[in-house]
Amino acid sequence: MLGSEPAARDEVSAPARGLALLRVLADANVPLSNRDLAERAGIPKATVSRLTATLQAAGFLRLSADERFALGPATLHLGNAFLRSYDFRREARQHLAELAEAAGANVHLGVRDGLDILLIDTLRPRSALIVSRMDVGSRMAIATSAVGRAYCASLPAEQRTELLDAIRTASGAEWPQVQARLQAAMEEYAELGFCSSFGEWHPEIHAVGFSLRGPRGEFYGVSVGGPAYLLTRDLLLDFVGPRAVETRHAIESEAGLG
Repeated sequence: MLGSEPAARDEVSAPARGLALLRVLADANVPLSNRDLAERAGIPKATVSRLTATLQAAGFLRLSADERFALGPATLHLGNAFLRSYDFRREARQHLAELAEAAGANVHLGVRDGLDILLIDTLRPRSALIVSRMDVGSRMAIATSAVGRAYCASLPAEQRTELLDAIRTASGAEWPQVQARLQAAMEEYAELGFCSSFGEWHPEIHAVGFSLRGPRGEFYGVSVGGPAYLLTRDLLLDFVGPRAVETRHAIESEAGLG
């Protein structure tokens, strides 16, 4: 029995390593070779070769003519299944679309994934003035984005403490500065019902964010933002932020949560 334990551990680690490769590819902008994957994931190249062959056979990876891998169609199937679980997204969409038009800004709906907000829906105003590269699957750091700060501020105390502990560990020596900004964000959310970020998540982006509570008690984050030269601090704080709070109340009231 003792001799079977290393093999058992390898079997358990194989799925984790396979998932690590998929995550590396999801974050990459270009197809990657086995060597690239090994370096980025910190997994031996021989192991990577076995994993990519398995993932390719299952449809999770596709191989190009130059021996590089990209995500395969099976990952899209999983992604669609994930999004279908969020019926609340469809309920909130009309209100968020109206917010995008009123604010003249991009509106993104997201859920927590680690220390990021993962976007599961995105809406843009009909105006062509704002162009955004953010789309479903994009990420915003919780510590620096308006949506992430609002999400953190809205959590029950125990969950918020757990999240802040994780951010503190990840921040290292920068934690005192990060903590001060997060504390200010908590106070802003308590006072105004939304959080702001002016060039902190991205130097050219201004945004406000708020949180939504779903019918099963789950929490979502909403970002309303765009280029700093169009969305000034005064515009966001005086008009967009209060309109975002109205939108939150309307969505939660319609869902019977108000």
